[in-house]
Amino acid sequence: MSKSTDAPASSSVPAPSRATIVDRLRAAGCVFAEDEAELLIDSAASPAALLAMVDRRVAGLPLEHIVGWVDFCGLRVAVDPGVFVPRRRTELLVRRAAALAVPGATVVDLACGCGAIGLAVAAIVGDVVLHAVDLEPSAVRCARRNLAALGAQVYGGDLYEPLPARLRGHVDVLVANVPYVPTGAVDLLPPEARIHEPLLALDGGADGLDVLRRVASGARDWLAPGGHLLLETSLEQADAALAALAEAGLVPALARDDDLPATVVIGRC
Repeated sequence: MSKSTDAPASSSVPAPSRATIVDRLRAAGCVFAEDEAELLIDSAASPAALLAMVDRRVAGLPLEHIVGWVDFCGLRVAVDPGVFVPRRRTELLVRRAAALAVPGATVVDLACGCGAIGLAVAAIVGDVVLHAVDLEPSAVRCARRNLAALGAQVYGGDLYEPLPARLRGHVDVLVANVPYVPTGAVDLLPPEARIHEPLLALDGGADGLDVLRRVASGARDWLAPGGHLLLETSLEQADAALAALAEAGLVPALARDDDLPATVVIGRC
C-alpha cells in the first residue's frame, strides 16, 4: 500500500489586507478608520493577532486598550484594559501645570489614572518630585509602570487620603483630572467610555462637580504658599468650578483652548 503524500493542513491565518481592515472599521463607525488600521497593523505580532485586534475594535473596545498604549503629549503611555484613556483635550491641563512647575518642584497628580499627566509634566519640566494617587487598583498598577523610571511614588486610595503627611504644605503644583460628567449624562457617553472605562473615572455626581469640590476643599492643606491647584472641567461648568475654588480659599483663574477644546480652572494658594 502506498503511503499518503497529502501534507498536513496549514494552521496559518492569512493576513487581511489594509483595505479590508479599513472597510470593517469604517462600517463599525470608526471615524479615523485609515489611521486606526495602520496602528493595528503596526501593533500586531501576527496575522491571527491582527484579526483578533480588528474584531475587538469592531466590537467597540477602545483602540488604546487593544494596542496597549496611547499617544499623549507626544509620549507613548501604557494604558491597560479597564483604565481611563487620557484625552487629547487634557494637554491643556498638562501645559498649564508645567508652566507653573519649576525644576525641582513637588507635583501631585490626583486621580492619576495611568499616570499620563504626571509623566507629561515631568517630561516638559525636566525634573520634578512626583507623587500620584488613584482609587482604582488597575490604574495604580498601570501608573506605577509608566512612572517607574521617574522614581515617582504612586499610591492607591481616595484623593488626599494616602499621601504622606510630610507633603502637607509643601506641594507646589497639584493637578487633577477628576470625573466631571453629571450622573444623568453618563449614559450619553460613547460606548467606548461608558462600557470599557471605570465609572468612578467618569461620574462626577449630580452636577458633575462633586469630586472637584472635594479636591478644592482640601487643597490648601497640601499646597505650599503660592502653590497652584489645576483641574479640568467643561466650559458649561466653569463658573461653578471657579466658585468652588474661591469658596475653598483659593484665588481662581480660568484657562481655555478652543482648538482642543478644553477648559481648566486654576486656584492659587
